[in-house]
Amino acid sequence: MNSDSDLQIAGDILEVPHLLQPAKEHPTTVAEFAGLARELAADRAQWAHLVRYDATTRWYHRLRTGPGYEVWLLSWVPGQGSGLHDHGRSSGLLTVLQGELTERTERGRRTLAEGAQRVFAPGYVHEVVNDSLEPAVSLHVYYPGLTEMPMHAPYDRDDQAELRAQCSPATEDTVSA
Repeated sequence: MNSDSDLQIAGDILEVPHLLQPAKEHPTTVAEFAGLARELAADRAQWAHLVRYDATTRWYHRLRTGPGYEVWLLSWVPGQGSGLHDHGRSSGLLTVLQGELTERTERGRRTLAEGAQRVFAPGYVHEVVNDSLEPAVSLHVYYPGLTEMPMHAPYDRDDQAELRAQCSPATEDTVSA
């Protein structure tokens, strides 16, 4: 009979707190930011009561901040859009909380249904529009926090149609839940 158990050899892990990984208070990786967005999306009590709809402009509310990042809540009535822009030096993650949005890039357009997530690097140029007949709500995480949003000239319609025809679904940057 062997008296050397794992507990005798390694010791009780609960008695060795310096070996335990501390729980992270704030996300630091793309996967953790995506997880934060999914967690917030699932907890409607944290955001649903804050949403407002404005027929003249997109409504937005800073929901949370952390070390170097911001979380924004936006609403979109039918027809509202962001205009073609990038996010300067910030990376971002967009999550559709309610409704449906359309993202337009030089590669084409894609419909983002409730629960869809998009991750983008600094300098990524896109436009987000509510092309549907119902209001939409989205959550945006920026790291580092958003300090600029340079606007760009619209794409030429003929170029857009050609690029859309070449766009392959296999090259999409959509995060799956």
